[in-house]
Amino acid sequence: MKKPFLTVYLTPELLDLLVAQAKRRGVPKSTIAEAAIASFLTPDSAQQQEAALGRRLDRLNRHADRLERDLEVAVEMLALFVRSWMAATPSLPDSAQAAARARGRDRYERFVESLGRRLASGRSFTRELAFELEAAASDAAVGRGHDSGVRTTDAIDARDDDPASEPPFDSRA
Repeated sequence: MKKPFLTVYLTPELLDLLVAQAKRRGVPKSTIAEAAIASFLTPDSAQQQEAALGRRLDRLNRHADRLERDLEVAVEMLALFVRSWMAATPSLPDSAQAAARARGRDRYERFVESLGRRLASGRSFTRELAFELEAAASDAAVGRGHDSGVRTTDAIDARDDDPASEPPFDSRA
């Protein structure tokens, strides 16, 4: 098969290097030039590795951004709860402290059990919160707001409604 002809202009220094390389290898100058052009036009393994590494770093950055957002939500949620709890919970008299501590231990044990079941099921508050916010945004976009009579948590409850799901934590006991 006859190859097409190409005219290339080179600097005198580059031409000297091409001629010297061709003599060392004992091949025509066009063979060296063709190999150099092919190498330039096709990515080598280092470039492929760099591209793969860049994709992995991008994925890790997105993951870190999600973790940061979830942590921000958790910290704000905890701060809001503590502020509300401190504002609404009266101090107990000394005579009721022992009974309150015992009751608190029982409630805490039930909370930890409920948390363990929830974590084992794979359900996540931040995912549910994102779902609720998305539903609220779509409700607002169509002009319904939250007057539709269906709470966004009803949709979550229906989605998560299965016999294996744990009962909600009851803090009244």
